[in-house]
Amino acid sequence: MRKRNVMAAAVAALMAVVALVGGAGHSIAKEKPAVKHIILFIGDGMQLEHEIATSRYLYGSDYGLAFHRLPYRGHATTWDVSTYDGYANVEGASLYTPSALVPGLGYNPNRGGKRPFPLDRSRIDDGYFLNPRFATDSASAGTALATGHKTVDGNIAWRAGEPDATGRRTDPADGALKTIAERLREEKGFAIGVVSTVPFSHATPAAFVSHNPSRNNYYAIADEIIRTVRPEVVIGGGHRSFSTSYLSEILYNDAKNSALGEYVFVEREAGKDGGASLLIAAETAKSLNKKLFGLFGGSGGNFEPPVPADMPGMPQVNRATVENPLLKDATLAALEVLSSDEDGFFVMIEQGDIDWANHANDYAWMIGTTWDLHEAVKAALQFVERPGDDIDWSNTLLLVTSDHGNSYMRLNNAARLEPGDLPAQVVKPAGYVCPSGSYCGTYLYPDDEVSYGTGSHTNELVTVYAKGNGARHLKEYEGAWYPCTTIIDNTQLFHAMTDAAGMTLVSPLKAILKRPVVCSPSSSGN
Repeated sequence: MRKRNVMAAAVAALMAVVALVGGAGHSIAKEKPAVKHIILFIGDGMQLEHEIATSRYLYGSDYGLAFHRLPYRGHATTWDVSTYDGYANVEGASLYTPSALVPGLGYNPNRGGKRPFPLDRSRIDDGYFLNPRFATDSASAGTALATGHKTVDGNIAWRAGEPDATGRRTDPADGALKTIAERLREEKGFAIGVVSTVPFSHATPAAFVSHNPSRNNYYAIADEIIRTVRPEVVIGGGHRSFSTSYLSEILYNDAKNSALGEYVFVEREAGKDGGASLLIAAETAKSLNKKLFGLFGGSGGNFEPPVPADMPGMPQVNRATVENPLLKDATLAALEVLSSDEDGFFVMIEQGDIDWANHANDYAWMIGTTWDLHEAVKAALQFVERPGDDIDWSNTLLLVTSDHGNSYMRLNNAARLEPGDLPAQVVKPAGYVCPSGSYCGTYLYPDDEVSYGTGSHTNELVTVYAKGNGARHLKEYEGAWYPCTTIIDNTQLFHAMTDAAGMTLVSPLKAILKRPVVCSPSSSGN
């Protein structure tokens, strides 16, 4: 026994020496364990002004949403290969090459700002974002977050092709990229899931659990998700009773007739509370050790969005229908099923029609959907912190971000809206001519409380919020591509998540940078 104690003491001494020479942040003594649970929220098409607008409606303050209270706050670029090539053509520069990319071509902080509007006003050039307008779509943005690779518009976890003499890129025949969900399942045994308020075969959820050179191949994507990748949880829109675009009749009938084997299937039904039905199905799946497939949606494929009331001083958001769950219901259902896996889990949860609201320049719709995200994040925070299980912040990483900006919406602080107050919002009359230099979408805002710059995506910075053991990895990427800033790239969010899970991967992307010796107010690494 004494000999064993001497040996143990020697080993301990050796470990202490290794810890001392390991270097800051890399010592064995200081190394934190890998996280076992990763919860990624995406507010599709959400930018900081949308967050502030919703916080003002609910609380009268700019930063009152659930994710605003998370300890990490940062900012990320969202550009894809199509965006990069667009700017490169304007500037007469080389097109995107993964091994020799110039980050400042994808996003230029000297023109777009080191922080998003309204945090950075003086550096932001409206023309940089709007004329010409280059921006990612959700497929390529989702691919960056899911795989750590940049790709072209429309690709779902699929590599960008090499440009020909005309600059046109063709998709490679073998272009599938392995996603974080697949890696964590294969290498760590994680359960995986995707949740969305839009069709589950739509771009963002699809990028995490399928592979396709076209986001529009909805039937093939749906089949791959349910029949091949088979996540432990799939919850989303696209029900065939309201739209036949998003999954085939054969797949729907197989789900409805219990022909998918492992899945407990729950769907939208007339007169039934969709949130309650989904939570019951989750408990059933958990008790039977089965997977969960929840299929809901409305006429557009998405869940009918929550509706804010115009009641100054009395903010109130109502469900449009009880037949679809709220995102918080879908979040809790997913977490109940996934948390039963002792190895851990990864889940991507998307409020997808924040983006749809912004395409329509529909302020009220945007408020309702951003509230939906806020409530879902709040529910997830409570889930992690509930007592009686082994899930807590020592082994969990929760992130909230957006895949891209949309609408170039700006609030008029001279006509600031108070809690519960919505702007006057009228449908644009037929034949209405928009004033020069402004943008008029589906709606007009005659009292000028809010304005829009476009009905499309933008290349603006988006915000990143995080809490948990692995959040520290985000700081390690700050300024890596954009010296003298704290900006990270969306592909680096992928690496922060895999780092947190103890699965460090070398990025295939190599940046060419100009690093100033000393940072000055004008330094940006371009």
